[in-house]
Amino acid sequence: MQTKLTLAFSPCPNDTFIFDAMVNGKIDTEGLKFEVVMEDVETLNRKGIAGYLDISKISYAVYPQVADNYVLLDSGSALGFGVGPLVISKTMNYELSAASLIGIPGVHTTANFLFSIFFPAAKSKKEMIFSKIEDAVLSGNVDAGVVIHENRFTYEQKGLKKTCDLGELWEKEMSQPIPLGGIAVKRSLPDETKQKINRVLRRSVEYAFAHPESSFEYVKDHAQEMDKEVRKKHIALYVNEFSVDLGDKGKAAIETLFQKAKQSGMIDNIREDIFLKTEIRV
Repeated sequence: MQTKLTLAFSPCPNDTFIFDAMVNGKIDTEGLKFEVVMEDVETLNRKGIAGYLDISKISYAVYPQVADNYVLLDSGSALGFGVGPLVISKTMNYELSAASLIGIPGVHTTANFLFSIFFPAAKSKKEMIFSKIEDAVLSGNVDAGVVIHENRFTYEQKGLKKTCDLGELWEKEMSQPIPLGGIAVKRSLPDETKQKINRVLRRSVEYAFAHPESSFEYVKDHAQEMDKEVRKKHIALYVNEFSVDLGDKGKAAIETLFQKAKQSGMIDNIREDIFLKTEIRV
């Protein structure tokens, strides 16, 4: 018997690399069929808040808002060292201030969350699609921008300068990897279905690592004019051992993020059962 589910992720190389095998029939999906929804990360966050999706990539910063409806899976995360968002501007050593207008990739993103922690006085922000931030800085529409995804690799080519690395600030203060985004599944789904999703997703990530060239066309088709080398760097940066399995270290980093959010007054209490309890059987 087949079960059809909505599966949402971004068109960025790390996500298409991870999900290619399960959406394109390269592995055993245990009878699960997926209706794919591809959107930028902030759109996915908003749809997650609205509860539209069965399975979705979501920013860890927004997860506390949806924790009653969604549980986090072990696989598929973007989490690690050296993966944090960057703050860029047109001039070297630009000093952020309360007067600075900052371009952000969405109020619900982990990027904005981190920026708010380390630069609480810079409250003047302008939301935009992440891929538009570089041009907004260049044109002077914003004074600085918080960039994510492939823009980590392209801003210098456009003559822009790094003001700071938010990931480095996090790692220095917390001595933990930085949690960016994870995969959430609806709590209301049958337990058996949630367990299947968890197994299939891990299988898909492991297949991607074992057969990296297999996803080449799928990644390329959705990479929005990104050149091959940038796609490779993107995948190498964001897909790692935590993408296969969060493990105790990954889960501890996520819980630290939520504790920091609570201390900063950004969230109230969050329920304890945020991770799907399961034993992986591949």
